[in-house]
Amino acid sequence: QVQLVESGGGLVQDGGSLRLSCVASGRTDSIYKMGWFRQAPGKEREFVAAITWSGGPTYYADSVKGRFTISRDSAKNTVYLQMNSLKTEDTAVYYCAAGRSGSQRAYDYWGQGTQVTVSS
Repeated sequence: QVQLVESGGGLVQDGGSLRLSCVASGRTDSIYKMGWFRQAPGKEREFVAAITWSGGPTYYADSVKGRFTISRDSAKNTVYLQMNSLKTEDTAVYYCAAGRSGSQRAYDYWGQGTQVTVSS
């Protein structure tokens, strides 16, 4: 099992920045990739960004390219999501997820989520 704990959410003004953190514990040796997802009220959960656990390629949703950066600190078993130039439409609960396989859509473990609210 892998446990994921997110932090760093909060209230920020339009154009501001936040950095989300996700600490992984447990069987981290089973992790192949880490991802960030978000779910806004009344909408389905959507992919935001992903990175391989080895710190390899990164992937982003078109809506966040150029504004968000996913990164990893292997020594701390932590994945970050740096969010710049935030927009009101970025308001959502953000979830960290871990996947054991290279399958793009398969994630096995999820965190509890952290709220990000962007005000105009």
